[in-house]
Amino acid sequence: MSTLRKTILVADDEMGIRESLRKILEKEGFDVITATNGEEAFKIIRSQNVDLLVTDIRMAGMDGLELLKVCKSVSPYTEVIMITGYASVDTAVDSLKQGAYDYITKPFKKADILRAVHKAIEKQVLMLDNVRMKERLEAIEASPLMETASPAMQKIVEMVELVAPSQATVLILGESGTGKEVIADLLHRLSPRASRPMVKVNCAAIPETLIESELFGYEKGAFTGATGRKEGRFEVADRSSIFLDEIGEVPHAVQVKLLRILQEGTFERLGSNRTLQVDVRIIAATNKDLEAMVKEGRFREDLYWRLNVITLVIPPLRERKEDIAGLVQHFITRFSHKNDKPIRGIESRAMETLLGYSWPGNVRELENVMERSVVIDRDGIITLDDLPPQIVSSSMETADTVTIPLGTPLEEVERILMEETLKRTKGDKGLASKLLGISTRTLYRKMDRKE
Repeated sequence: MSTLRKTILVADDEMGIRESLRKILEKEGFDVITATNGEEAFKIIRSQNVDLLVTDIRMAGMDGLELLKVCKSVSPYTEVIMITGYASVDTAVDSLKQGAYDYITKPFKKADILRAVHKAIEKQVLMLDNVRMKERLEAIEASPLMETASPAMQKIVEMVELVAPSQATVLILGESGTGKEVIADLLHRLSPRASRPMVKVNCAAIPETLIESELFGYEKGAFTGATGRKEGRFEVADRSSIFLDEIGEVPHAVQVKLLRILQEGTFERLGSNRTLQVDVRIIAATNKDLEAMVKEGRFREDLYWRLNVITLVIPPLRERKEDIAGLVQHFITRFSHKNDKPIRGIESRAMETLLGYSWPGNVRELENVMERSVVIDRDGIITLDDLPPQIVSSSMETADTVTIPLGTPLEEVERILMEETLKRTKGDKGLASKLLGISTRTLYRKMDRKE
């Protein structure tokens, strides 16, 4: 069950009832938002997560029944309690048929309100738990991480499943392209915050002069060009997760504010003295050695230890080559669907080539190679011809060298190189010509000349 505070929206055109309900519900520990009419309430429902709507049936403009319908259309998991006078009880009963959880009549008692609210919240939590369990299973099944055969990555996945439901900060370490963002996505999708989108920030892609305003927002007039108020990424991520990729690139001055967010959940927009409170789970990632940066004074030690609650170290693809075959099949399936090209599989020699490559760009490089291969394939089977030449040539390299004595005639050098290339490609003249940088016709002509 989620431990996040529940949000209740109270919609009523009578200020006395709105304020009375707000005070009662806030004392129970709920976050309460109020709206004076149906239109205002609907705008709130569309812009943020609302767990329970408590609305009067009779309101000017959009009434409670209309609000119920539009609420369920955009937020089906929001429970609804109707408030009605005795004269419109029949209407309230009709609302139950349209999806409302319950109704209460005016004048109402505090105990009646709380009983109805708690029961509605219990139903909503149970329903969301079931939905999230289904989404959890789907997320796990859909993730390329599920193609892993390496013990190291299996442990990573197990740890993700274990820590995802918590509120703990997670630091993901690994080389560029190892799949740190995939891990972050899975952490969020398996968490109680999954109903709201995760906010992603590539700290390396934002100029140093702008990163503070991007993260924390600003007020009108805070600096030249600030013509209006702007919410920062942390405000947008309230009640959700934020992924701070390349956290090692954050300037020292901004690190202080990040530390405060982690410690207190508070910050101020640029140009404002008003302190804002947010409920955000931080997932950070980097390919840098943060410990070394701490020793060099380039990264705050206290921030490092705040980030380093749960650390996941993703091994490079060259250290888990048992994962390559599964990832290849995963990417073939994905890009076949994406490009509407039915690819039946990959030939064994092409797979052997992929297994023999060192993958300096890790999983991201493999993903790009497979997308290219699917796009240019002509016969429904990925072959050596579909792979980039540099992949093929690199995988053909061995510890053996071809020794050619000084003074060897160029014609003889050419013959030696062609024969050695054909030997290593097992007589595949098409592949050999590709590796030699000549056409197949030229290779045939030169070989005929040598014979």
